Amino acid sequence: SFSMPTGAIGLYNLGQSCCLNSLLQVFLMNIHFTGILRRITVPPCAVQRRMNVPYQMLLLLEKMQCGKCKAVRPTELACCLSAHRVELFVQHDAAQLFLHLWNLIKKHMEKLELVEELSDLYTICIEEHLACQNCSFQIKSNSSMLTLPLPVLDSNSHRLKSLEDCLQYFFYPEELTGQNMCFCQRCGRTAPFLQSMKLVHLPQTLTIHLKRFCFEKSSNMHKLSHYLPFPQDLDFNRVLTENQCRADDNEKATWQYGLFAVVAHSGSTSSGHYCAYIRSLTECKWYCFNDSEVCQVSWDDVKCTYGHSNLHWYANISLFLPNAA
Repeated sequence: SFSMPTGAIGLYNLGQSCCLNSLLQVFLMNIHFTGILRRITVPPCAVQRRMNVPYQMLLLLEKMQCGKCKAVRPTELACCLSAHRVELFVQHDAAQLFLHLWNLIKKHMEKLELVEELSDLYTICIEEHLACQNCSFQIKSNSSMLTLPLPVLDSNSHRLKSLEDCLQYFFYPEELTGQNMCFCQRCGRTAPFLQSMKLVHLPQTLTIHLKRFCFEKSSNMHKLSHYLPFPQDLDFNRVLTENQCRADDNEKATWQYGLFAVVAHSGSTSSGHYCAYIRSLTECKWYCFNDSEVCQVSWDDVKCTYGHSNLHWYANISLFLPNAA
């Protein structure tokens, strides 16, 4: 049998809590995140401690690090999250729950420097660019996001063939014509615009959300389960063109990543199950966290989350860390 790294402990399912469990494992197996978590201010009274998400995550981490049992119950943290309107005993969408958890963690951190470190660790910066096609009028605005939400289909509903293709498509300029035209202040009327996204900054933990759930015209949601490979190593300098970036060479030098974790889903949109494949940063071995069950796996096992009609798992969220990590 394989020896397990410290902290590679399962989380018991409290009732449809597989999505929450998978995301907690992704946070708590990231040593950069736990380095921040260990420096939080402990709330002074018992009621505040019960209601503080980062503190409850720290307690859970310490329980997991004891390593005396194969799995622990995240009951206190789940109760705390429930008090902050995270529904329990329902099927969640991993990307929405990830954002909800992140916002609660950030909101409950009292030390401003830790809030900044947490933002630096996860936040992606994008410049949105709108250019009128009739004159030289331009609008630029910067926005930050927690995940890159990548479509897995192009505008003609054709399947994109790899994660790199999805990234290129996300940053590809889009023509806003017909009903999508914008009002141009300089022309004084609606005009066709070219809309583009330019990458400004990537964080230490890069989170990519594959949009495998889509709405049909009948407004029924369905899952896109086609085969979509993702790499172990991802260099944005090779994926994006020069004009899709707004960054200097020092910034671009940090844009080389290695895959750290994959949150995968099996089943349909209305029912299913989540698990997490995570690479231990201390040992560089892959583990599958399936609620209370944790086992060492191979890269071939992780590749099963590429998806296909006859395979079980489909990657929903992928997390990358710098290759030096």
